[in-house]
Amino acid sequence: MMSSRQKTLGGLALACVLATGCEPPPVFATADVRQQQLRSRIEGQVVVQGPVRGNAIVLLYDAERPPPPQGTGRPVSFTVIPREQLFGPADPSAVGPFTAPYAFSQVAKGHYLVRGFIDADTCLMTGNQQPCHTPDFIPWFTVTGEPNAGDVGGAALDASGKPRIVDISPLEDDSLPAATHVNVSFSTEKTRVPFDRPVFWVDGPSRFERKPSTLTLRPLQLQESGVDQRPPSFFVRLVDDNEDGKPDDANGDGSLDLWPRVLVRKLTHVVDPRNPAQGLADENDLDRNGVLDETGEDYIRENGSKDGQPDLVLLSASLSVPPEVLAQLNQKVDGAWSFQPVPSPILTLNLNPAAIDARDPRQPVRLQTIPPGRYSITLVQFTGQTWRVPNELDPLVATPKDLPATGLPPVATQSFVIEVP
Repeated sequence: MMSSRQKTLGGLALACVLATGCEPPPVFATADVRQQQLRSRIEGQVVVQGPVRGNAIVLLYDAERPPPPQGTGRPVSFTVIPREQLFGPADPSAVGPFTAPYAFSQVAKGHYLVRGFIDADTCLMTGNQQPCHTPDFIPWFTVTGEPNAGDVGGAALDASGKPRIVDISPLEDDSLPAATHVNVSFSTEKTRVPFDRPVFWVDGPSRFERKPSTLTLRPLQLQESGVDQRPPSFFVRLVDDNEDGKPDDANGDGSLDLWPRVLVRKLTHVVDPRNPAQGLADENDLDRNGVLDETGEDYIRENGSKDGQPDLVLLSASLSVPPEVLAQLNQKVDGAWSFQPVPSPILTLNLNPAAIDARDPRQPVRLQTIPPGRYSITLVQFTGQTWRVPNELDPLVATPKDLPATGLPPVATQSFVIEVP
């Protein structure tokens, strides 16, 4: 048994270690580089004004890779604020404002945009009149990861009303401060999404013979197993990126530019039968994070050179509409151009025998030849909504053989790819 004297000495020794100048054990940085990286956080309030009800989806983007329609960036993180937390038991007719906190942790240094949308229950908003949408955001799939008609968009804005760029930069002592009070505002009247995503199927041959050709895109309505997209038609609009009140003709071909825009991008040739979804990855982006891989395919440019970096290969392509739709787009109101969307029953995809490397979208470079392989088709609407084929509704992906099903409905038309021999 320990004596009273031994207990006293032991207590003094412990007190010395805890509270006095006794020599502490040495501490070394971990060998795990992930634990040595500086991380911070972005936090604020979601603020909703209007009768909309639903979960709030808050999305974090790298400011260098903004989302559609400004760019093609994908979220680096997201968080969901449940409807119950945001709106509570408020009367359905109440317009708020309603607020709830949100936060992103483990944010690396950089510049960020914070966007979002309310995944609205339009059945409640319309008194359960059909057609209506119920919340259907599922972040794990491209076909369920964007807003629908009736959802309400939002963003963190600066004092001028423009998207706020959130700066996470080290201080002089190398610490990484948090960005606080980054509020995300949603206004039902100003930012309601007017229609569903530009869902389509492709009418025409998949093989591209490296000569001018066309394919017909037709709207597709889907309402099954969590996928609820019912566009009655495409909605086209003239482009005015420089906001001078006149339609743009960016490439000078004499045809006015239109929304939606189209991208025909080369897919990976790396396909693992045990992982069918890998076939949906873009070339040189095997992890599907929207950032080109450090190594990958580098094709010969038109001048015979290579730049030594993985390419982002696009087929030269454009969209056109039926003459009657074009006539409506060209109508002026009191001498001024109208930039209102016009419904179109089809879109014609014009394919040209040329390919470019769009690694730097501001300075695309023409390639010497069209790389053979599989190509996807993506429509990008002025609302920021997109749709691409092929996607996770491809039966080989939705219901793979000898693997668990995704829960998504298999749709044969959504497996379409352009084949370049």
